[in-house]
Amino acid sequence: MDYPLLDIFFTTMWLFLWILWFFLLFRVFGDLFRDDTVGGWGKAGWSVFLIFLPFLGVFVYLIARGQGMGQREVQRATEAEQDFRTYIRETASDTSGPGAHVDELARLAELKEKGHITEEEFLRAKAKVLA
Repeated sequence: MDYPLLDIFFTTMWLFLWILWFFLLFRVFGDLFRDDTVGGWGKAGWSVFLIFLPFLGVFVYLIARGQGMGQREVQRATEAEQDFRTYIRETASDTSGPGAHVDELARLAELKEKGHITEEEFLRAKAKVLA
């Protein structure tokens, strides 16, 4: 079989461009369907345009809405980070969860081991925590 090195290069390049094209197409569809400012008919219209004329549709989408793609992505990432931080803050400060009793009992056991409280005080405090 005769397959010159230049043909291997061009085949690799075309394969790379083909994969890159699909990434771009999926990115555009993802941005379109995550955007809350576009209504249902707008999304349907863009979808038809992207499906029947994919090259032209993607390029027109990037020209018309490309600048907002980055802004929307940054906004989504910021909101996700804020939600995550809020969840962590609420979880860490939650004293009614199952971990709260464990922490309190561990603190009481440590106080008893160090001799700061007696066995009787430990049992009363333990009963209070578990009640």
